[in-house]
Amino acid sequence: MNTPVIGVLALQGDVREHLIALAAADAVARPVRRPEELAEVDGLVIPGGESTTISKLAVLFGVMEPLRARVRDGMPVYGTCAGMIMLADKILDPRSGQETVGGIDMIVRRNAFGRQNESFEAAVDVQGVEGDPVEGVFIRAPWVESVGAAAEVLAEHDGHIVAVRQGNALATSFHPELTGDHRMHALFVEMVRANRTPESL
Repeated sequence: MNTPVIGVLALQGDVREHLIALAAADAVARPVRRPEELAEVDGLVIPGGESTTISKLAVLFGVMEPLRARVRDGMPVYGTCAGMIMLADKILDPRSGQETVGGIDMIVRRNAFGRQNESFEAAVDVQGVEGDPVEGVFIRAPWVESVGAAAEVLAEHDGHIVAVRQGNALATSFHPELTGDHRMHALFVEMVRANRTPESL
């Protein structure tokens, strides 16, 4: 049975919504807080929330270095909003002590689309997602200032990059888990499924 096990980093943020969306996209979804839980999943979602808090808690729970190692080794990972910031190799305006996992050669600007009261929804055309545009929910969302040669831009909104993929790493500025449209999660599940070796099936 080729049903991938996908974790959601459950330190802070909208974890439950991602677990529901992954299950709807035919994955086994489970929360991940500790290194031993990380070791048991085929891929990982880093949810929206507060990127500085997620970063500090990942260090506190001892999961930051194992996560960096698995991303370097090619484990599929998907970051939304704060998760996009966590996957950036560089943050334009980091908070003091803020670290990233890295994995995508991009520079990200935090809170680029404005504060909480400036949150909005917009239709986003995402490469690799068939059908109508994805409804993007932008909440204190970052955008990507620039990408390196290895990163592929999947979507833009209002002239700014809002979805990027590099190898097995995927990131969006917006929150697909809040809309009931599970196509972004289905795309990630397919990435995880394609990455699994025959021995693991």
